[in-house]
Amino acid sequence: MILRLAFRSLMARALTVGMTILAIALSVALFLGVEKVRTGAKASFADTISGTDLIIGARSGSVQLLLYSVFRIGNATNNLTWESYNDIAARPEVDWIVPISLGDSHRQFRVMGTTSAFFERYKYRAGRSLAVAQGLLMDDLFDAVIGADVAATLNYKVGDPIVVAHGLASFVAHDDQPFRVSGILEKTGTPVDRTVIVSLRAIEAIHVDWQSGAKIPGQSTPADVIRQMELEPKAVTAALVGVKSRLQVFGLQRAINDYPQEPLLAILPGVALQELWQIVGIAETALIAVSGMVVITALIGMMATIFSSLNERRREMAIFRAMGARPRVILSLLVLEATLMAAIGAIIGLALLYAGLVVAQPLVDAAFGLWLPIDPPSLRELWVLVGVVAAGAIVSMVPALRAYRMSLADGMMVRI
Repeated sequence: MILRLAFRSLMARALTVGMTILAIALSVALFLGVEKVRTGAKASFADTISGTDLIIGARSGSVQLLLYSVFRIGNATNNLTWESYNDIAARPEVDWIVPISLGDSHRQFRVMGTTSAFFERYKYRAGRSLAVAQGLLMDDLFDAVIGADVAATLNYKVGDPIVVAHGLASFVAHDDQPFRVSGILEKTGTPVDRTVIVSLRAIEAIHVDWQSGAKIPGQSTPADVIRQMELEPKAVTAALVGVKSRLQVFGLQRAINDYPQEPLLAILPGVALQELWQIVGIAETALIAVSGMVVITALIGMMATIFSSLNERRREMAIFRAMGARPRVILSLLVLEATLMAAIGAIIGLALLYAGLVVAQPLVDAAFGLWLPIDPPSLRELWVLVGVVAAGAIVSMVPALRAYRMSLADGMMVRI
């Protein structure tokens, strides 16, 4: 009886009630959308590199090693000598190893020297491999494969020339040995998108006429002569390692950390990523707080709407009282109306969220490499919906108590 009465009362004020429900729905959709983006960003962050068991570099900190080897942020304190690299590669626990050489740049984008194995072994988003959107992988010594962001920002196409600068903030360029864009990678949402990838031999090739960080005056070796050179590196910045058995990871890590020839550090990428997320994770707390305030604002708006309608509904409440309705029935009616508005708003907000995800998922993935999963509502999200409905009932108690205290005479007497 009271439920049917509440529905009819809401229908009688369809416009005002509809606007209130829409505000709640949009706030719920925003809150749950932020939650989806947060979990998607965290998952994408954790999946920046997958399938790699260890990252090896000069001894420093685990986060620092992760930052410069994976995210191309900062610089290495030292390099890993080629002799040590080969020694580690020859260990029986190692299934594969990929060297990484950093230090040069191209118009504020990092240049990374590596081998063709990088395109096979580097995985992201739970095992996805790098794919070429245009062109081919490196074939010639002076071929370069560029990430999607590099191509989009600099408007590069396959076949365009690239001149690598020496160092990160240097005005000295290796213009005597230009590269050619041989391929453009698909968008990944990882630091690979902002990287120019060349062969490890090419890094040595452009430094043939260099010594102690400066070009040797008057010396310029022809490219054909350079192609015939062995071009074996003396050192690399870091290395990605995969082991034959996961049971061997900690033993290999300990052996590398205790390596007697030079001070080295081996880190577990997943552990280092969690450490790094704890540092930057304050942003997700801020996002949740802002979206939570939006929900609270919508609920306060609903309470204000109920308050503003009390004067218009005094005669209605008085008639209920005259027909024998107890004061608690009036209170229950207003609380039930608010609860229904909050529940309908929460359901519509959930529907808006999933409709938005269906539309935005491929667009966000293509533009930012951020995968937003379309999964059934999690237990956390269901509790959010329950919390919104409960909060709607709670905030309605304030105007409901005022209506409860209205006297029958005050309701029957129209004030002008």
